[in-house]
Amino acid sequence: MTMNLLLILAGYLLGSLSSAIITCRLLGLPDPRGQGSGNPGATNVLRIGGKKAAAITLIGDMLKGLLPVLAAKGLGADLSIQAAVAVAAFLGHLYPVFFGFRGGKGVATALGVLLGLHWPVGLLTIATWLVIAKVFKISSLAALLAILVTPLYIWWLIPEQSLIVAMLFMGTLLFWRHRSNIKGLLAGSEGKIGGG
Repeated sequence: MTMNLLLILAGYLLGSLSSAIITCRLLGLPDPRGQGSGNPGATNVLRIGGKKAAAITLIGDMLKGLLPVLAAKGLGADLSIQAAVAVAAFLGHLYPVFFGFRGGKGVATALGVLLGLHWPVGLLTIATWLVIAKVFKISSLAALLAILVTPLYIWWLIPEQSLIVAMLFMGTLLFWRHRSNIKGLLAGSEGKIGGG
């Protein structure tokens, strides 16, 4: 029990490390919370710092979702605990204790935890994102649709209830964090990838 709680806490703390803010500080860029969309995530870092900074942010956000889940798996935690660690890392990204609980929207971290929980599901979700992003050139639309179908991928490949519940919870929060993007999509004003 103690080990499980420590794994969950570690997942949250690792998730609380904001890759966007740390990357921008190291590269001498403005704080992403005060620039562009105000979101400390890879898409906003791309706007204010370019592809290199965005790539570092993306990889960092994915790793902080992936690593705690892999640690839980490596220590023999069952799938329900792995799912709890995944949710904790995701919540850390959204509400980071180290940065005033002002975090990102969670897409890259969600992809990281999915790769850790079951890599085929993670790859299917990433592939879905890439196809939709390629066709429509809108990052938020790609993220929302990819996350929307992910519980179906889990049900299809590994019908594990704890993973489905965890993904539905993360997906609900992800949609909530994208509510301004959803308004933009409905109004036809959502920015396109590379469009500033």
